[in-house]
Amino acid sequence: MTTSTTSESSAATPLLDLQALVVAVRRRRRLWCAMALLGLLVGAAVAVLMPPPPTAVTKVLVAHKEDQPNDTGTLIRTDVELLGTTRIADKALQSLKSPEKPEDFMRDYRGTGLTNNLLQITVTGDSDAEAVARAKALADAFVADHVRRMRETATAESKALLDQRDRMRDELAQVNEEIGDRSPDSDPKASAAIESLFARRAELNSRIADFDQRAADARTGTPKVVAGTQIVDAPRAVRHSLPKAAVTNAAIGLVLGLVLGLALTAVGTVVKDRPVLRRDIAANLGASVIAELPRTHRWSARLWQRRRTRAARERLTTTLARTVRGSAEPVSLLELGCARSTSVLALDLARALAADEPVVVVDGLPGAQLSGRRPKPGDPAVVSGERAAAGAPEEHRIGVGSVAPGTAWTDLQYLGTQTVLVVRAGHGSAAWLHTVARQLADQRIAVIGVVLIDPDPRDRTDGTLWDGLRTALRGRAERLPRQNRTSEPRTERQPMWAARVPGNDQEAR
Repeated sequence: MTTSTTSESSAATPLLDLQALVVAVRRRRRLWCAMALLGLLVGAAVAVLMPPPPTAVTKVLVAHKEDQPNDTGTLIRTDVELLGTTRIADKALQSLKSPEKPEDFMRDYRGTGLTNNLLQITVTGDSDAEAVARAKALADAFVADHVRRMRETATAESKALLDQRDRMRDELAQVNEEIGDRSPDSDPKASAAIESLFARRAELNSRIADFDQRAADARTGTPKVVAGTQIVDAPRAVRHSLPKAAVTNAAIGLVLGLVLGLALTAVGTVVKDRPVLRRDIAANLGASVIAELPRTHRWSARLWQRRRTRAARERLTTTLARTVRGSAEPVSLLELGCARSTSVLALDLARALAADEPVVVVDGLPGAQLSGRRPKPGDPAVVSGERAAAGAPEEHRIGVGSVAPGTAWTDLQYLGTQTVLVVRAGHGSAAWLHTVARQLADQRIAVIGVVLIDPDPRDRTDGTLWDGLRTALRGRAERLPRQNRTSEPRTERQPMWAARVPGNDQEAR
């Protein structure tokens, strides 16, 4: 029985509730909107306060002897790496007559291969003129170095071919010396040897001609490479537009800030595990959501929003007043994350009840939320928790307390044996909501229902517990025999976490 109950509970609870995650991220839109705005401002500030240095660009057409139509860019990548060597940087600095070190100069320029034969050189400097001069010196140094390397390669290849040709000529001279004036017909006995010498001489003459042709081709290819390697785009300064750079950087900062804000919000939501849906809050507290109140700020609420909030508060006050009138036991309002809203709700409830009978509000909130306020004409009396027991027995007591961390749980029963939890959505963690439900059950305080403050307007989940007859409603119904002084036992409600015990499930059935 225990195993099956555990497996069913695990199957019903998803590892990651995407709906709750989306709602929680949307509720914390101030955070990621602030991050996005911060990124936008930082991006714009970087563009204004840290403008790019003066920059010049030039383009060089680089010809290679090994150029092939299907080249994947290996040769131009080699040229880019050669551009970033101290030899090229040193030649450019020598032409500029600059005492700067090649290692420092290499940090001020970069090469980019645009195509297989087109190289772009970007150089920075202290001014536009200096950047242009640096770009020209660097391009000239690269072209000169490339031409020199191609010439040295062609000369070395031609020399190797000519050396091979000379060795063939020496061997040919030895063969001619062996042949002398003989012919295959002059000596029939040695005709086979003479024929092999003639064949060898013909082969050597062919190979010598081939080496001559290859050496000539190697020398001929060099002028094409030299003529093909040239500066095709003269060095010019790059014009920077401050408004364009500010807009671009601001857009990038906006996107990065938004992504970072959404990521931080999502991670924080998963780590903190603070329920925001009425379904989850009701399940964790073991009590149904009986009403909702939107949270509006005086400085930002529109007129129709204030009217709507006032109408919702009046309906809730009427419902609570009807409940309190029909109960012989004191009722309390216990807040979690919304002390001000709970204080206002308690005063509205006390004013509604004061028309029929005397009412006193017991202030059990930390600080001076109620007792320190300036009373208005006709407001009910507000007493502290220490003076609550001294009130007249015919007075209706409405206790106001808190179930936030640090609460003195044993004092809550003096505020009322029945309570309405006023909870702000997304304020308490799931673990703390379980703690509240467990502590109220231990103190034998029945929860009539939950008033949700600041709910998500797009929340369509059901906050009603369909097994509520064995929670708050059953607890209130079974208090009637005791109020009538009968001998039937008094049964208290069980929170959700206690109802999941196999024995309690069996009793519920």
